Amino acid sequence: MGLRGLEKWMGHLPRETWKEIMAYMEGGHMPSRQGGERQEAPRRHGAELVINVLKEKSGPSSPRRGDEKEQPRDGGEGRPNGQSGIALSLEGSAEENGVSNGSIYKRTFNESFEQAPMYVSILTYAGFVVATSFGYLRDFLRACGLQKTIVAVEREEQKDFVPLYQDFENFFTRNLYVRIRDNWNRPICSVPGPKFDLMERVSDDYNWTFRFTGKIMKNVINMGSYNYLGFAETDPSALKTVGTMLHKYGTGVCSTRQEMGNLDKHVELENLVAEFLGVEAAMAFGMGFATNSMNIPALVGKGSLILSDELNHSSLVLGARLSGATIRVFRHNNIQSLEKLLKEAVIHGQPRSRRAWKKILILVEGIYSMEGSIVRLPEIIALKRKYKAYVYLDEAHSIGAVGPTGRGVVEYFGMDPNDVDVLMGTFTKSFGAAGGYIAGKKELVDYLRVHSHSAAYASSMAAPVVEQIIRAMKCVMGLDGTTKGLQRVRALAENTRYFRRRLHKLGFIIYGNEDSPVVPLLLYIPGKIGAFARRMLARNIGVVVVGFPATPIAESRARFCVSAAHTREMLDAVLDALDELGDFLQLKYSQRSKSSRPELYDETCFELED
Repeated sequence: MGLRGLEKWMGHLPRETWKEIMAYMEGGHMPSRQGGERQEAPRRHGAELVINVLKEKSGPSSPRRGDEKEQPRDGGEGRPNGQSGIALSLEGSAEENGVSNGSIYKRTFNESFEQAPMYVSILTYAGFVVATSFGYLRDFLRACGLQKTIVAVEREEQKDFVPLYQDFENFFTRNLYVRIRDNWNRPICSVPGPKFDLMERVSDDYNWTFRFTGKIMKNVINMGSYNYLGFAETDPSALKTVGTMLHKYGTGVCSTRQEMGNLDKHVELENLVAEFLGVEAAMAFGMGFATNSMNIPALVGKGSLILSDELNHSSLVLGARLSGATIRVFRHNNIQSLEKLLKEAVIHGQPRSRRAWKKILILVEGIYSMEGSIVRLPEIIALKRKYKAYVYLDEAHSIGAVGPTGRGVVEYFGMDPNDVDVLMGTFTKSFGAAGGYIAGKKELVDYLRVHSHSAAYASSMAAPVVEQIIRAMKCVMGLDGTTKGLQRVRALAENTRYFRRRLHKLGFIIYGNEDSPVVPLLLYIPGKIGAFARRMLARNIGVVVVGFPATPIAESRARFCVSAAHTREMLDAVLDALDELGDFLQLKYSQRSKSSRPELYDETCFELED
């Protein structure tokens, strides 16, 4: 907050208080209360200083008569846990510093979103300009018949029709994406554990089509699968119960839950999920994507308001659009932006009628899969209570992956799961299976059993898949009589911190929370996307690279997913390859630290050939 903002917000302060504040902000000194001497004090933000001065001036506050909570003045709002509005905003705005918010946060919250140097941004945009220019040139040559057209085109008799696809989407696909298309959709032919086998393929027409060579790349280190706890495995002893269910129930159910597809294993799974999360009830679904997209429309509709994080997964975005509710987007993990929208929603209501919204639903994720950031859940819950909104928490990437016992971001922050109205998660990542769940109050789950499109129309989960989830979840909970599940959770946390710490030391820019197993490494320049993935595969390391439109146009990246099944030797092999490749491709953009890898001119001993 600047001086003008302070003047506007604190215009009612006495003149003596203003003098103290200005003297401190200018010179870092505060007049002594006993005399005229000035005493040194650590510098703080202006708003934090104002709060401290007010506390000294006013002394301990007490509630007004007949009211438990002090009512704010000048249009302010009552803050959770006795905090001031500016204090809450300051705590919510810290992005790259450790945040320990006392009564709101029970642990240090460290996230990093370092900005690249200016020249990197210039080169990134220049790369897209060059690629786009050559794309238009190639389109011109295709139109003139000078270059063969391989991409699908509209039939001659449909030339006057409205195009089925947008022109720029086709342009981007045929001229930019196809150049590096070989880095996606690679077919693997083994379990996606810490290592996998990959079928080799080549292209004879610049990635328009592929053919298999018949060769298999063995033991490729898997740094891209969401196998957080390592339950994607083929150990016969571990999968014994899954095989039993396969022989007993078969491979499919061939019906919905509301008809003939409600098995006793489904009921067992839902009871176990509710116990695992510490809530009253849960409901399982056969597809994680559909868990969001088909259940959000059952919870909100016309006359309701959805406040969605700008980086929410497409399943949340689709569910919000299908609901018919009004959608407003707040900046990623930005508490001030969210509170501003909540204020406007409460004050102004619906756009035309000005009636109050029927419901206000806040959509957030536990771990954001492209940023590696963790939701600021304590502050969001505080806003939810203050403005009487509902919170829908998608824990697809966080359930099993964070928290002392793998129970997600709710446990990570030491919060009560009943504080979240709708808990959603998937079984496709930490539990090595398929499907998703909705959990919360019994009334919520009973309502969804009747009104959810997924429950009414989607086929039920196959019994072997259900058994795999039960097996993995019991292992994490310790109900199998061992501590293997807890050991996996701890191994994941240790691997995550080790991998992130080493990448920082090597000089790469990585995004996200220090405890997030999703580790985005920024590549930026589009030409480096394909070069990075191809050269990593040449070193027998499989990675996932991501670019526009899945990310901002200037923030292409490689996304690593750390697993409990990764050994320290595997991680060191990946880090050594990254260190070498980072120097070769000039990827070490971080200005905070330098690489630990010695350069040629740092060598002290040379051996010359004869």
